[in-house]
Amino acid sequence: MRALRGTAKGLIQGLSAITFLLGAVSVLADETLAAMQSITTEVLIKSDVSWNGRPLPPYSSGDPEISVVRVTIPSGAALPMHIHPFATAGVLLQGLLEVRTPQGETLQVNPGDGVIELINQPHAGASVGTDDAVILVVYAGIKGQPVTKLVVD
Repeated sequence: MRALRGTAKGLIQGLSAITFLLGAVSVLADETLAAMQSITTEVLIKSDVSWNGRPLPPYSSGDPEISVVRVTIPSGAALPMHIHPFATAGVLLQGLLEVRTPQGETLQVNPGDGVIELINQPHAGASVGTDDAVILVVYAGIKGQPVTKLVVD
């Protein structure tokens, strides 16, 4: 009988410890959830087409390489005509950017705007505001291959 009492006492202590731990985990989970409720997300752009409405091509094969690049274009300066052979997207952090194609398609990009770049389609950009244009660009490239190529006439 004494052995049963010891076993029962051990079980009660074990259950008490488990209940305490579960309560502690519950408190931690609630704190984590409360902290997560203060975090917000905002999708700046999500699309299966580039900014001119053309469908994005399938992803390339090869060893993937992601680059995140801050590009600063001084006020009044322009990028030469170029192409991106891979998926490219950016968010304008400051300034005013105008992107254009040789066919006359244009896109005005304001601070905070996301843009899905043209893939394998010639385009150029210019900083048209009074401040330098600063854009954070994400390139989904292939290791060892350039993410931007100049268009040569």
